Amino acid sequence: MLKKLYNWANSWVGTIIIVLLVIFFGAQSFIIPSGSMKNTLLIGDMLFVKKFSYGVPTPTIPWLELKILPDFNNNGHLIEGDKPKRGDIVVFRYPHDDKIHFVKRAVAIGGDIVAIKNKKLLLHLNEGDEYIRKNYKKDEYISYDNRLWLVNPYRKEFPGIHNDPQITKYTSPHTNLFDMNPIIVPNGEFFMLGDNRDHSHDSRFWGTVAYRYVVGKPWFIYLSFDDDKSIRWNRVFRNIDKLQKEKNSIKPTKHKDGIY
Repeated sequence: MLKKLYNWANSWVGTIIIVLLVIFFGAQSFIIPSGSMKNTLLIGDMLFVKKFSYGVPTPTIPWLELKILPDFNNNGHLIEGDKPKRGDIVVFRYPHDDKIHFVKRAVAIGGDIVAIKNKKLLLHLNEGDEYIRKNYKKDEYISYDNRLWLVNPYRKEFPGIHNDPQITKYTSPHTNLFDMNPIIVPNGEFFMLGDNRDHSHDSRFWGTVAYRYVVGKPWFIYLSFDDDKSIRWNRVFRNIDKLQKEKNSIKPTKHKDGIY
């Protein structure tokens, strides 16, 4: 029996089926094509994404993006699992074109209120003011509009999050980069922002992301090429959860005008 299984696994058919099963339910390879997550994830990073981090997504054929099974649960997942937490980097399908994958940081979850003021992220947690008082220092929040708001949360823990001082109200037409009225995140949805805050096309422009579009969580970088096609050896086989918290892994980057 084991010999037959071994021979089947080594055949072309067996190999293809095993690879597809891994891609459908385990891990899938992605390449970072843009700079919206600098300096946490860089253009040219090749990484594996754990597709079982937040449940098991309804399987699709890679590259063709064709579903091989119906969405039985009407939530984009064969098996529902944990939901993204605040601060998680998440790979998801773009809500306005689900054949396109995005990677951003979930900065707010259902019931949270999000606002932008002078480029600063303001976050009122759904747990309420008393929870904020008990779990955060006084210099980490402000009182505004009869609520307590965390000011630029995540930056201390994830040093890759940053703004571009060259992008100002006088140089950019994108007003949502600077100010955004408070938005209540619907239950079961997530507000996504790029770490490269002034060069990211994200929830500030097209809204929140429902759980049905969530694919998984970046796992580790298996290869990384810079602009000169040289391998960034210091990033190869790095676990992304650890990498994003290391200050010495953050290097200055040259910014470009525009949103991507």
